[in-house]
Amino acid sequence: MKIAVQGCMHGELDDVYATLLHVQKVENIKIDLLICCGDFQAVRNERDLESLNVPRKYLRMHSFHKYYSGEKAAPVPTIFIGGNHEASNYLWELYYGGWAAPQIYFLGIAGVIKFGNVRIGGLSEIYKKHDFYKGHYEKQPYNENDIRSRCHVREFDVHKLMQVEEPIDIFISHDWPLGITACGDLKSLLRQKPFFEQEIEEGTLRNRAAAELLRTLKPSHWFSAHLHCKFSAFVRHKENGSVTKFLALDKCLPGQIFLQVVDIPSEVGPYELQYDEEWLAITRKFNPVFPRTRYRANFSYLFYIDAKLDIRDCRQFVRNKMQMRSGKPFQFIHTAPCYNTVQPGSIKYPFGHCRNPQTEALLRLLELEYFLDDSSASQSPKLFPSTGSTIMWKERRNENVVKQFNAKHKRPRESEELDEDENQEL
Repeated sequence: MKIAVQGCMHGELDDVYATLLHVQKVENIKIDLLICCGDFQAVRNERDLESLNVPRKYLRMHSFHKYYSGEKAAPVPTIFIGGNHEASNYLWELYYGGWAAPQIYFLGIAGVIKFGNVRIGGLSEIYKKHDFYKGHYEKQPYNENDIRSRCHVREFDVHKLMQVEEPIDIFISHDWPLGITACGDLKSLLRQKPFFEQEIEEGTLRNRAAAELLRTLKPSHWFSAHLHCKFSAFVRHKENGSVTKFLALDKCLPGQIFLQVVDIPSEVGPYELQYDEEWLAITRKFNPVFPRTRYRANFSYLFYIDAKLDIRDCRQFVRNKMQMRSGKPFQFIHTAPCYNTVQPGSIKYPFGHCRNPQTEALLRLLELEYFLDDSSASQSPKLFPSTGSTIMWKERRNENVVKQFNAKHKRPRESEELDEDENQEL
């Protein structure tokens, strides 16, 4: 299987697809899949621009709206994750993953999907310690602070990925796993980006949660973007002797290395996107503690209901559901008007969260409650008990229960404070 890997997209779908088609023609190859490592900027209209996390001088409609409306079609199936420069209002509709446009699939805030027999996992957004242990508290319409924090990785999503046990072929993150620079040509990197040296020496470049996932999941390939340069590395895992091939690429600009084609061992095509059974089982198990406040997820709550949410039972539940329907993701459906190129600004867009039918259909399939909008806030007492004899995560935490739970389930280690300044380089 030939997979094209793209660094930061920054909304330049036309240019990236044109480059991909040129590579196919010149190299006389057929590219089966495009993977984008974040800053995709799925902007459908002017309302989405209001939730786009970029300085005002960089606010652009770009070309995604053409693929959303159907004016243009993606020449190959495309999978992307979110970065730190996204229109989070739309991606939040597809928190669990889904089609952002025909042939263009968002992997979700965290997720695992199958393309043919190739298993692809991903983690959207970037790591910031001051937001990592919070829940997904932001509500739409976002204020200026929420627009920034909505693009920060949360413990809940990393914890779910830490439960994956079956082999991952490809993993995608926006920022680089912390320590990855020690596994490649550091001197060459510093010649490109000399200002990285201080961050590397301080151990703050970049994603500590991704480093935990790299050590735990040990995927065959790991792709990233964010730092706007090409860098490759080999990570050797002492536990089993396996190797992860790491590749980061630049943003889409003339003269930059922003696209590369890699060969991935696979079965013979044609290939199609399929839900991943293990990931859906993990989603079913952990969704009851989906955190919609500033407090971290109350994982200890699962310890008491584990008999009802055993992962093996969840796996069998998902398997039975998949036997009743195709494993293909639910079909793409428009949820907002598209940008009017003839009369910009002529359409009035509603405020607030929109329930995406793809997300609702997936949750109905898994028999899970919907927690993505403001109406779900009323469920927080169930997830974070505040009165009576129930457990409180902060004030009345039962240390023995937590220790038992941590021993049973892999959890990322807490880390030191990082620099809170955003990388706003575009």
